[in-house]
Amino acid sequence: MRWLLRENALQLQSILSLDSDDEMTSDRFKDRYYKGELIPINYQEIYQVCQGVVKLSTISDTGEEVLVGLASSSMPFGASITSLNIYQATALTNNVELVRFPLTNWLNCPSRVQKLVPKLTSRLRQTELLLYISDQRRVKHRLHYLLQFLKQEIGQPVPQGTRLSVRFTHEELASACCATRVTTTRQLNKLREQGMISVDDEHHIILLN
Repeated sequence: MRWLLRENALQLQSILSLDSDDEMTSDRFKDRYYKGELIPINYQEIYQVCQGVVKLSTISDTGEEVLVGLASSSMPFGASITSLNIYQATALTNNVELVRFPLTNWLNCPSRVQKLVPKLTSRLRQTELLLYISDQRRVKHRLHYLLQFLKQEIGQPVPQGTRLSVRFTHEELASACCATRVTTTRQLNKLREQGMISVDDEHHIILLN
């Protein structure tokens, strides 16, 4: 799994070296997707999220899904900016909207890329954090750092702490930290008993203050 994340990080670094200009998404047609839907990926296009959250993943040699990033509002993604052979994008929320740009048109307008450099930098940092998480030997540590990663990327302040804006099943969290569902459920229960997390009425995790 670590080499997959490293390949993704290297590819993102190469994209950051491009110059760039544009209005981006204002007048473009928006594709809409609902939670759990796979987003078709065309290698000749770059996608930018306008609303919602998209999970970016690949498949390991053992057939396991590997999380390589999360794309939220204004974040770009696409098969053309990764060296992974298998690249999947899945809607994590029910309100995902995104626009598509032809790769050639995008790269021929240097200022367009320049406006997205901060977002690509954020994606690179995501990959580095996920690489760090994958290096943790114990499941409880991988889960802890994964929750901190999610808090940073999709957390919303609430009186008790920080609420994850996306509702995750135990199976999804287990997949993201390369563990079994049973082990992940056990660790989540321990965190609840320790007063570190709670779950609201809509089944969203809250990381408590």
